[in-house]
Amino acid sequence: MGKRPSKTILLIENDAEEARLVHEMVNGSISFVFELTHVESVRDAERYLTGRSVDIVLMDLGLAEPSGLESVRRVRAAAPRVSIVLLSDAVDEEIAVLAVQEGAQDYLIKGQIEPRELIRALVNSAERKTIEEALLLDKERAQATLSCIGDAVICTDKSGNITFLNPVAERMTGWLLKDAAGRPMSETFEIVDGITRRPILDPMAKATSQNRVGKLPLNCVLIRRDGYEVFIEDSVAPIRDREGQVTGAVIVFRDVTATRMLEEQLTHSAEHDFLTGLPNRMLLKDRVSQAIALAQRNAGKAAVLFLDLDGFKHINDSLGHQIGDKLLQTVATRLSACVRAPDTVSRLGGDEFVVLIQELERPEDAGTTAGRLLKTVTDVHLIDQHEIHLTASIGVSVYPSDAQDAETLIRNADTAMYHAKKKGRQMYEFFRPEMLIDLVERRSNDTAPSADRGPHGFSFRTTISRFKRRERPLGTG
Repeated sequence: MGKRPSKTILLIENDAEEARLVHEMVNGSISFVFELTHVESVRDAERYLTGRSVDIVLMDLGLAEPSGLESVRRVRAAAPRVSIVLLSDAVDEEIAVLAVQEGAQDYLIKGQIEPRELIRALVNSAERKTIEEALLLDKERAQATLSCIGDAVICTDKSGNITFLNPVAERMTGWLLKDAAGRPMSETFEIVDGITRRPILDPMAKATSQNRVGKLPLNCVLIRRDGYEVFIEDSVAPIRDREGQVTGAVIVFRDVTATRMLEEQLTHSAEHDFLTGLPNRMLLKDRVSQAIALAQRNAGKAAVLFLDLDGFKHINDSLGHQIGDKLLQTVATRLSACVRAPDTVSRLGGDEFVVLIQELERPEDAGTTAGRLLKTVTDVHLIDQHEIHLTASIGVSVYPSDAQDAETLIRNADTAMYHAKKKGRQMYEFFRPEMLIDLVERRSNDTAPSADRGPHGFSFRTTISRFKRRERPLGTG
């Protein structure tokens, strides 16, 4: 996905830390290229703007001298056609609103700025400035300018009736200008919250009545005339005449569905196992922590079941990694079918799976689930004309009796699984505190001198065996 054309920014900021944060957010944009120049005072900005042009001036409204509106007026005098975005402290928001009424395009509250919000404000302010200037020209030139803009543009008069749609807006809304002209904005621009599905009120009316820039929620969905839906980002601003009087409003918006899908894919990849699609260790720990918090609020229980396949390495070595991977995928599907919707099946890697049971009524219910899991694993697996027979061992730990946090709960289930495997496999074991004593004794015995031990007293055979089980590569047993 290529970046959009670059825009030049002059940052006026005398706080080095604030300037650094702006640099990081601007340079982190994946959709736009920005060329940013930093100066520390309005005087330096005036000198820089002499003989130079920039697309956007991003300035701190709290500069020492001059301060407030005077600083904005001096920048406006030095560069009448530049787009100005303000950085304001919360206590100075009223001054920022006045500055917007005097011609600044937008303002952001320091300490509350997200990178995505800053990028959107910068780009939209520059494009709104272009639109405002275009609307001061004759109608034909204005329409030609707006039709060339890559984003969708809709303009309304002071009454909220549509006066203009550019071709991009026609495609995104499904309305042609000849059909939409004169209609109320609400008839042609249907938007809802993507999560709650509640209608979002006409943003143009607010921009006109309050004479200030506005934005829609990040989860805003545009419903096209034919019912097709797209996620959009937008910015809304009043349109003023040469005397500064509000004559209408303009909204600039773009389809961000592909960007949102890419972000969701990246987030999913970071939290899920690539082979099975199950939650990975990171997401599992988060969900176990959430389940513990829920159990604490409701005085309930939760359980973790640690499952390890028996003899998987032999299957993998004899039939190949491709068959082994398909077998893991089949096991993942079967395990997922054995649990309820609120529960979680996770793959930690190799042939280790963890099942989280939320809102557990009785510890014995976790044993019932473990039995179902063992049964579904033992049912014959048909993989590429191979009949594969498989068993598993499961360890169970229960909150709050066995552990108070996610990491310990998972670790204790792992310890119990080891005891189940040690007892003969194809069975499950509940965690008991004495298992930890056995674990300490086993590790102590592992360090005792023997003929199989190296010069530092470690047992090569035992140590290698343990690490093979804990850190198997993909598809090994």
